[in-house]
Amino acid sequence: MTAFLKGIETSLSRTYRLALLDLDGVVYRGANPIRNAATGISQAESQGMTISYTTNNASRTPKVVADQLRGFGLELDDHQIVTSSIVAARMLRHNLHAGAKVLVIGADHLREEVRANGLEVVGAASDHPEAVIQGWNPKQNWEDLAEAAYAVGQGARFFATNMDRTIPREGGIAPGNGAMVETVAIASGKSPEASAGKPESAMYDEARQMLADGAEPIPVKECLPVGDRLDTDIEAANRGGYDSLVVLTGVASVESIILAEPKYRPTYISADLLGLVTPHAAPEKSADQIWHCGRATAVLRDGTVELHSSEVHDGVESTYDPRTDLDAVRASACAVWEYMDQGHDVHDLRLPQFRIGA
Repeated sequence: MTAFLKGIETSLSRTYRLALLDLDGVVYRGANPIRNAATGISQAESQGMTISYTTNNASRTPKVVADQLRGFGLELDDHQIVTSSIVAARMLRHNLHAGAKVLVIGADHLREEVRANGLEVVGAASDHPEAVIQGWNPKQNWEDLAEAAYAVGQGARFFATNMDRTIPREGGIAPGNGAMVETVAIASGKSPEASAGKPESAMYDEARQMLADGAEPIPVKECLPVGDRLDTDIEAANRGGYDSLVVLTGVASVESIILAEPKYRPTYISADLLGLVTPHAAPEKSADQIWHCGRATAVLRDGTVELHSSEVHDGVESTYDPRTDLDAVRASACAVWEYMDQGHDVHDLRLPQFRIGA
């Protein structure tokens, strides 16, 4: 059954207790803050929402990340940062006995977290580790990968902080941790049995426990993952049964959202993080592939998504342009998702030329 976008009459920050924010493309882009991010976060916190920042980056410590965010004017504690190294170390603790030997292939942050979880860090396959954990490290070399392959080949359990095959760098697209993990998997003949990073939901699951201050984990239904990537942030939310918000300040485009497969579909869409503190109009269906949202109507017929204004005054339609309205995106997404899930091919579907997004 198709899950369509939801609406909120008040705000997301008054509906969900915990927001799980991705960083790059949501809060900042490289070294620069994203518009309205700090304002949206601050206003959400003032309305009672707790904010956690989640990242697949396994090399940067929470303090380093938090200091960067504080430089943007945000107020936060280091413990609000949840990295894939933190989640990976907790995952190892759940899977291994106390004091188990772990071969760590990664940065110092990962080693520190593994030790903090009561495990022994070793440096070679000859130390007979019970597990290998592999995380991204820009100084990783062939010897590191070889030791990991030796240990896994000899029977050590294999885990990864994340499986991102590529990472954006100043000079272009570079190999990510997933590419290095695949090298070890090819050599050893074994793939990781678990990954801590998105698109797995483990990061969200651990964050709602960590932010609960020792009490029961914050329930899934009260948590809202927020991201700019459908294939990591939003897929992780869907895998874990979470509602989610996608923002248009990073990777996801209006077109990619409208044409998204079910596993990539968000619950809410917003231009930026101000979407945490503003109402979201609820899309409503009046007939097959005819959806209304706010002032906009989307009609899918003959392979084309048409947009219309719901406002007519004295028989004359207003000058309102739905191509600039996020509600038109919401209506279009619901119409197309319904169409896709009825088994129709959308490869040649013609979409409106929206004027929204980063």
